[in-house]
Amino acid sequence: MWLNTTVSSFLLTGFPGMEKAHHWISIPLLVVYISILLGNGTLLFLIRDDHNLHEPMYYFLAMLASTDLGVTLVTMPTVLSVLWLNHREIGHGACFSQAYFIHTLSIVESGVLLAMAYDRFIAICNPLRYTSILTNTKVMKIGMGVLTRAGLSIMPIIIRLYWFPYCRSHVLSHAFCLHQDIIKLACADITFNRLYPIVVVFAMVLLDFFIISFSYILILKTVMGIVSGEERAKALNTCVSHICCILVFYVTVVGLTFIHRFGKHAPHVVHITMSYIYFLFPPFMNPVIYSIKTKQIQSGIIHLFSASY
Repeated sequence: MWLNTTVSSFLLTGFPGMEKAHHWISIPLLVVYISILLGNGTLLFLIRDDHNLHEPMYYFLAMLASTDLGVTLVTMPTVLSVLWLNHREIGHGACFSQAYFIHTLSIVESGVLLAMAYDRFIAICNPLRYTSILTNTKVMKIGMGVLTRAGLSIMPIIIRLYWFPYCRSHVLSHAFCLHQDIIKLACADITFNRLYPIVVVFAMVLLDFFIISFSYILILKTVMGIVSGEERAKALNTCVSHICCILVFYVTVVGLTFIHRFGKHAPHVVHITMSYIYFLFPPFMNPVIYSIKTKQIQSGIIHLFSASY
């Protein structure tokens, strides 16, 4: 297997058959893009500046916000350049790098949600040892572990893309690069690149989901043992935001998987729209969920805006 030294580029695709409406389609996407930047940026600013938010729960929330910002900043520039300027050409190296970061950050998001579940498990099931278990150093190690796991797990399939010859059509089906799109254009044995992602999904994303589910079973068992109804409600309320974020992430994952697996006869625009929902809906919703359901974040936002006037 030799390194592919061809300088040819791939061509990104917006919404096929709707090219005349690209400028109009870009408007809601731009609004969502700006909302994601403002929402997650505000969360990061609040967590950095407000000493009341210097706790493990909010450090993990900062990791989630950073991941959401990362996914959006990696995908949306090429999307808007296609829709606004019809700039479809992207070099192999840039395309492979974009695919690497998109898939890595998706695994990071799953890992961060798992870390947040661990945080809630310790806070509710072992509250007296919460601060001694989840020290700043421990939180940092968890964050580095999540990032390293994701980065290393995606690397093998991305590295192989550099060696594949691409002799078929160079047209990709989205306005950003995805691994599963790229390998369809390769003229080589792609068995490893087809099977390995399935292993990663089962070994990481699904395993994360099962561990999160099990942790919440234990949390619920502990909460049901609390005598005071008020304390029970307070304990459950600290988990609501996280549960909502889990549902938003995994429902979009299941939706995208369902469309790709069983929607082969659905119009191509349905597949494209579902991919945008997968990449944009969680980053858009997560700041909204935490702003509505978390009093500390609410008070921080109110203080931020009141200080501006």
